[in-house]
Parts: sequence; C-alpha cells; structure tokens
Amino acid sequence: MATKTDRTFETRIDIPEDARGQLIGLLNARLADTFDLYSQLKQAHWNVKGSDFYQLHLLYDQVAEDVFPYVDEIAERATQLGGQALGTARMAASASSLDEYPVDAVEGADTVNAVADRLAAYAASVREAIDTAADLGDQSTSDLFTEISRTVDKYLWFVEAHQQG
Repeated sequence: MATKTDRTFETRIDIPEDARGQLIGLLNARLADTFDLYSQLKQAHWNVKGSDFYQLHLLYDQVAEDVFPYVDEIAERATQLGGQALGTARMAASASSLDEYPVDAVEGADTVNAVADRLAAYAASVREAIDTAADLGDQSTSDLFTEISRTVDKYLWFVEAHQQG
C-alpha cells in the first residue's frame, strides 16, 4: 500500500516505476538537504561578525541565492517522475542529512568553518546522487545533480579560500 511519501502518479516517462520510486526518494532526500543548506547559508549571512563581515556577508548571500533555485528544480524533477515533492520547511528539517548550523558560529572564521563543512557534506551527497541516478537509468536527474555539484564545488572553493594562504 502506498503512503503519502512513496506514492507515484501516472507518467509517460519511460523509466520503470520501481526505478522512479527510488529516484523520487533520492530527489526528496536531496530536496531536504538543499532547502536546509539554503537556510543555513542565510543563518551565516545574517549573523556573521568580525573584520571580514562585509565580504562574508555578501559571499554567503550569493551562495544562498545560487543554491535556492535548485530547491525548485529538484522538487519539480520529483513530480515529473510521478512523485510528490516533500518540501515544506518542517519536512526539510526532519529529513535533512546536514548537521545543524551552530548558532554560536558568528565570528568570521567560525562561520567559514561551519559553511565549508556543510557545503562539503552537501557536495558529497550530491555526487553520490549523480551515480545513483545514472545507475537507475535517469540521465536527466544525474545531469541535474551534476550541475548542482559544479556550483557547490565552486562555492566550497570560494569559502575554503578564506582558510588558505
């Protein structure tokens, strides 16, 4: 018997229903992480303090701005496959695999560490999703995750540069 979270709807997409079910679960897992990552980036953006305030404040806002559209793209892909996107803030909070943002991370270097940790964890789960989607025969979902991976890796580089040199 189908539940709210594993229900599939009719579609003419030529991916077998069992694979679509697994893909929808994968997409919803990454949807939760993406929405959570976005909110954690905003947390860092709003609360960063210190001599690098302005630079980090702008950087975190830019990263959040570029991550946010992926929430919609991932959710829409889940529904294209005949699934249901599970994307409320409460759903994301309960399903995210990311560590909670430390509320005491406000000094510039502390925010850099916290943001870099979350970007790296998110990037790793997205790279795993690339392979899983490809193994399930869905190159479109794999391609979506590849695009996300490139973006997140670029921003991880930007953030980690604050720890180098």
